[in-house]
Amino acid sequence: MENLPDRPHPHAHLRASDIDRDQVVDVLRDALMSGRLTQDEHADRLEQTLQAKTLGELEPITRDLIVPGQAAPIAQPSQSAQSASTSLVPIEEPADPSRSVDTMVAIFGGGERTGRWRVKRRTNVFAVFGGHDLDMTDAVFEGREVTINAFAVFGGIDLTVPDGVTVRSEGIGIFGGFGARGSADTDPNAPVLVVKGLALFGGVGGQSSSKRHGKKRRHKGHPHLGH
Repeated sequence: MENLPDRPHPHAHLRASDIDRDQVVDVLRDALMSGRLTQDEHADRLEQTLQAKTLGELEPITRDLIVPGQAAPIAQPSQSAQSASTSLVPIEEPADPSRSVDTMVAIFGGGERTGRWRVKRRTNVFAVFGGHDLDMTDAVFEGREVTINAFAVFGGIDLTVPDGVTVRSEGIGIFGGFGARGSADTDPNAPVLVVKGLALFGGVGGQSSSKRHGKKRRHKGHPHLGH
């Protein structure tokens, strides 16, 4: 009897969300650390993940790395999470969350974001023999939880977060350093910044706005910014 082709994923046609891609990034990171993927394989699959637009394109990337049926369910935003923000740090939900994505690349060079800019729900930052400086002191966050995927290879990525923002550092350093920190006093209504990724012979670091600028910076409201 001839082998039958694999049955297509029943939801393969659906558009992939930022959370779907982040779950794949987590699996790839764990596979790299455990030795199931080489550096080149990890880089190739990471690029496929960031470019994937549907669940069907994401599924083959980790097919040989996870046990079927053990993937974490995709969380849905609660009604309370969609309510108006009372944080001193500006939060403006985008009209189309699936398009709240940004990518920054520095190769043998440098990049900088400062002043009034929008921190997307998912921001991919690559520094290869170069560096990035992301100062979010006066930035507007496009979600109560945003994720920065930082990858520094023989380079560096510096993050400055507003006072009150909670920072979760979930990246790894291989012959390099990975550690992003916020202020000691966090605001429960302020955004949560999740920093993931890899520092290979490089560094990813973060600090609070008051530590970098030498004084407490407080937002006094903010005008609406266009998408």
